[in-house]
Amino acid sequence: MAESATMHKHLCPRQVLGLRMGLYGLRLLGLLNDDYQARFYNERKRLLTIVETDGCGADGIAVATDCYVGRRTLRVLDFGKMAATLIDTQEKRRVNGRSHPLHGLRIIPSPAARDLAVACVPEAQSRWHAYLAAYQILPDEELLVAQPVKLTQTLAEILSRPGVRADCAVCGEEIINEREVVVDGRFLCRPCAGESYYSTKD
Repeated sequence: MAESATMHKHLCPRQVLGLRMGLYGLRLLGLLNDDYQARFYNERKRLLTIVETDGCGADGIAVATDCYVGRRTLRVLDFGKMAATLIDTQEKRRVNGRSHPLHGLRIIPSPAARDLAVACVPEAQSRWHAYLAAYQILPDEELLVAQPVKLTQTLAEILSRPGVRADCAVCGEEIINEREVVVDGRFLCRPCAGESYYSTKD
């Protein structure tokens, strides 16, 4: 928790929840002991984590799992949900020489987590303080829910291959990680293919 708090200059309930989610997922995957005493180090990028929101919770998950965007072991798909899917990439499945979608564990807070927190710490000065205190002490199985999931993409589709590049036929910008789109036989970047989050100022 100290590492997460240092990143944010404070400790908040979502950071704690993110830490707990990451640690719980690691334990269920067999990558961390039940006592949580040893720190998990994501050596050789064994673990891939997909978070469904950004912010404090995602940072807590990153600290617990040792997965980071810059290392390409943390993906952010902003669905606005406090959820994380942990995938042990050493469990990748190959059948007839082809990669197949991976299985993972999607960890979410229990729908009752907030009510449990308030009941657990009734003397807290506010709901926020109750969440902060209770999220640190509630048992994993009460605070969190684990859902086994199968990813809809293979690891190769998610991460791509090193050194693969293409140039957009419209803007000329380089595209890495096989994120190009083929339109009428031409490689286009996603913005030029109409999937942009911005428009240029003319």
